[in-house]
This record gives sequence, structure tokens and C-alpha cells, in this order.
Amino acid sequence: MKALIVDDHPLIQQAVGNVLRALDSTVDVVVAGDCDAALELAGHGAEPSLVLLDLNLPGLSGIPALKRWRSRFPGVPVIVLSALDDRQTVVAAMTAGAAGYIPKSSSNDVMREAVRLVLAGGKYLPPMLLTAAPTPPRTARAIDSSAALGLTDRQLAVLRLIAKGASNKVICRELELAERTVKAHVTAVLRALKVTSRTQAAVEAVRLGLTEPGG
Repeated sequence: MKALIVDDHPLIQQAVGNVLRALDSTVDVVVAGDCDAALELAGHGAEPSLVLLDLNLPGLSGIPALKRWRSRFPGVPVIVLSALDDRQTVVAAMTAGAAGYIPKSSSNDVMREAVRLVLAGGKYLPPMLLTAAPTPPRTARAIDSSAALGLTDRQLAVLRLIAKGASNKVICRELELAERTVKAHVTAVLRALKVTSRTQAAVEAVRLGLTEPGG
């Protein structure tokens, strides 16, 4: 596996590299101090298996930098690694195509599990996004939302697992369903939420207060 860390702080580069090596001792860690240099590296025979991207970089940065990566290398998962952890920034990054969002305040264990989840094909959302309490009260809002969407209990269970970044295989195992059935439920969920991706569905689930059983 080749991992590209895009961050202009050497200490962060080293710390994240150590986390990745603890996850996979054979990982090839490449670092770049800005987005343009990283894109040049990736475009000259060094396309990575994973990108960890800081949002606060010299030159091209923030959500525009993330969108540039997703446009140039759509098959490469990008995890945002940022000191920013406000809900608006996290939602914007996930909507723009991030495979995960790790606040820099996270522990090494959290970072390692987030990377493992993304490499397995899932999406990592920080707990602060999943547990942020909506207004009006969560239970009432969730009931109203699920009723308005017309989702079945099983589809709601699928949606909650999507919001946790679970792949179809994980959903099959957790709910003891056939893969064909899970795919049908996922399609129904996306249609009900009027979204086109699992990430958008996860964001909508949080917004509507549907991420926990019973609201």
C-alpha cells in the first residue's frame, strides 16, 4: 500500500506516518507539504492507495483542494485530517467526496481504526457528527422524518449502518441479510432521501436525527 500524507507540518507527517506503519509495516509513506506538490507526485507514477489531506495548506487548500483530488483521482480515497472539527466543515468535506474525516485531536487508535475502515471500503465520520443533538428533540424529529420518508424499519437499520460507514458486506453480516436484499434496501434509502451517494445519505441521516435506534 502507498499512502500520501499532504501536510505542511513535519511533526504531523511523522506522527501520521507512524500510525500508518503500525497498521501496516509494509506501507510506503510519501509526504508533501502542499496540494500542488502532492498532485504532481501522484501524477508521475506515484498514484497512492490512500491520501490523508490537511485542509489548511499553503496555496490550494480547504474544500477546493479536496475537490481537485476527487476530480483528478476519483478512485483514490481521501481522508481529511484537520485541526478543524466543526460540524459545518465536516459535512462540507464529506459532501465533497471525502472518504473520512479525522480531527487532529483524535487519538492514534481512532486514526488507525478510521484508516482501516476506509481501506475496507467504508466511510469514517467523527463521533461528534453522529452524536450532535438535533433540534427539535431527537426522538420526535426522527419519528417525523422516518414517517415522511416512508422508510421501513429494516431500511432505517440499513441507513444507520451506512451512517457509521459500513460496507454492504458489513450490513449483510450485521442484519443477517443477503447481499441482493441489502443492495435493494440501499437503493430504496438513497431514493427516499433524494441523494445519489452513501456519503450524502449519511449526512442526511445525521441532519434528520436518524442515526440511532428510537431516534
